[in-house]
Amino acid sequence: MFQVTTEDGYILSIQNIPFGKSGNAGTGQRPPVLLHHGVLTDAVTWVLSPPEQSLALVLADNGFDVWLAFWDWSWDELAAYDLPATFQYIYQQTSQKLHYVGHSMGTLIAFAGFSKGQLVDKLRSAAMLCPIAYIAHMTSPIATNVAQTLLNQ
Repeated sequence: MFQVTTEDGYILSIQNIPFGKSGNAGTGQRPPVLLHHGVLTDAVTWVLSPPEQSLALVLADNGFDVWLAFWDWSWDELAAYDLPATFQYIYQQTSQKLHYVGHSMGTLIAFAGFSKGQLVDKLRSAAMLCPIAYIAHMTSPIATNVAQTLLNQ
């Protein structure tokens, strides 16, 4: 576990899976990838399934240096403080541009963070799983209430 301090002084804990089940096999640097989960979940989402079905473990087994993001705030605070601090920390640790994978809320904060231009110079690629930007078409009352609560924070 690594600690990252944001601009507003909060200390985040992020996890790292530096290599897969084959150990530190191979030569050269492993490309870093940051995984950011969706709303009402946490980083464990990326490792809950069996190893051959968990994205974090599949990426690690295939040569990536996998980093798992932390969240506990509103989406705008995540985009303004947490994502830039996490990007900067991983970039400093690896000296490489990051691949980013966001799911649901992880896509929302990425879109907001990338729109400011400050993260793009450290970004190699981005994959958005179940991207969200609007809640008008949500049909679940529970999901709508959760989304509105998070947007109103």
